[in-house]
Amino acid sequence: RSTAALVRTAVCVEPRDGRMHVFLPPVERLEDYIELIVLVEQTASELQLPVLIEGYKPPSDHRLKSFQITPDPGVIEVNTQPAHNWRELVDITTTLYDEARATRLCTEKFMLDGRHCGTGGGNHMVIGGPTPADSPILRRPDLLRSLLTCWHNHPSLSYLFSSLFVGPTSQAPRLDEARNDSLYELEIAFRQIPDQGDCLPWLVDRAFRHLLTDVTGNTHRAEFCIDKLYSPDGGDGRRGLVELRAFEMPPHARMSLVQQLLLRALIARFWSSPNSQKLARWGTELHDRFLLPHFIEQDFEDLIDELSQAGFPLQKDWFAPHVEFRFPRLGVIAQRGVQLELRTAIEPWHVLGEEQGPGGTARYVDSSVERLQVKVQGLTEARHVVTCNGYAVPLHPTGTVGEFVAGVRFRAWQPPSCLHPTIGVHAPLVFDIYDTWTGRSVGGCQYHVSHPGGRSFETLPVNAAAAESRRQSRFFAFGHSPGVWNVVRPQINPECPLTLDLRKAPVIPSVTPVIGNELSSPLRASGILELNGESAEVSLRELHTSRGA
Repeated sequence: RSTAALVRTAVCVEPRDGRMHVFLPPVERLEDYIELIVLVEQTASELQLPVLIEGYKPPSDHRLKSFQITPDPGVIEVNTQPAHNWRELVDITTTLYDEARATRLCTEKFMLDGRHCGTGGGNHMVIGGPTPADSPILRRPDLLRSLLTCWHNHPSLSYLFSSLFVGPTSQAPRLDEARNDSLYELEIAFRQIPDQGDCLPWLVDRAFRHLLTDVTGNTHRAEFCIDKLYSPDGGDGRRGLVELRAFEMPPHARMSLVQQLLLRALIARFWSSPNSQKLARWGTELHDRFLLPHFIEQDFEDLIDELSQAGFPLQKDWFAPHVEFRFPRLGVIAQRGVQLELRTAIEPWHVLGEEQGPGGTARYVDSSVERLQVKVQGLTEARHVVTCNGYAVPLHPTGTVGEFVAGVRFRAWQPPSCLHPTIGVHAPLVFDIYDTWTGRSVGGCQYHVSHPGGRSFETLPVNAAAAESRRQSRFFAFGHSPGVWNVVRPQINPECPLTLDLRKAPVIPSVTPVIGNELSSPLRASGILELNGESAEVSLRELHTSRGA
């Protein structure tokens, strides 16, 4: 007799903790699985004994709608059933949010400093059909090519809806964040995909499998995941599905629905008119320009205009909550006709090298560096300069008269393990609107990354009001640098011309206060004061406090 006839599966029934557990074996056909479930239900009904079903899940079948809830670190992962039309998609999304709120769950959180952000859980969207043969990606592989081109040429799609963790080592890195030659290789792969279908289903997997990965070659941790498109590894990987991972759960169901509406509009557009644009070579401009909210919003408006011209009249105002949620405004001041606004920008987190700890080998993520956007209106370019801690900010004109924008990178806190651990904390940040004609600051503001009094928050905010009070307490619409002083103009980095990186800024020497209106540089720039020829160390916070007084 063959060995296959000797190996059999069996149903295992076991009482545990006062409950009856039924462990189902693996089966090959959905009909067999349903027959087992029916028999279990009939037996439980006759015995008036509730049971818990566990064991192997049913085999994959397009006739079966699955809804799965899985505990994940920090979040609860919910995989909803596929939707066949827009109304069904709306019902699934709104019901999910309503049921989560009824069980005291939500898709948002408040960080220790009061920042409002997502939970980190993904709002991943899957494109596919009831069967692999019905999948729009396998029927028209050029649709995947069009979506890849659109996402690459519009970086706002990668960063506007993502979580705080972006960059080459994140959960959904862009293709051009992994390898320098990836775009060159992708263009070769594009040539293998014909227009308007007429393509074998396995070809699209073979063409993109080794390109749509992260820096380690992981095919699942990619912005476009094709693990279940038409993989040769097994039947479960040949389902005609493409997963878009650069989405985080937004705080409201309508914000999630408008994201899905955007994706549906892009699919409909590229189905009738494939995207044949060339791939842009962003280079270092990708992180220098498109991590600032101004340029992300500008790029996204261009995409909305393209869709409107193609017959899909989406409105940019529908996505205004996403912009405000992703890039909250920290504060704004107006002095002498010049308005200065600070907003949170995006800063990639980099995975550090392996370190040996008490719990074994660990790899930390460096989140100690933050980035802000400085936007100025009403500025006279020949007269005014915006400074941060005494350094000139490399303002870039936006096209609107008197409007400029720039980014500022700084070390917010100093963990024991980080990039450049010898560079100290730059906060608090003091921004000045400097008048070059008088050599004075006409006004400014201060931004603190923690409690301005030096008290650290020990607990998370209990509600939105407590979080808002913490955010407001870290911005002061006053506290500019007094007296006459000279601006330090760091050399502009040609690779990142829009960003002032305080980690690379030259060290400002200690200052000597004198009687009158002469001061060589701002007091905040150094922790040393020379008084009557004797130096006395004082903290930067004491300098800020004394200046404000």
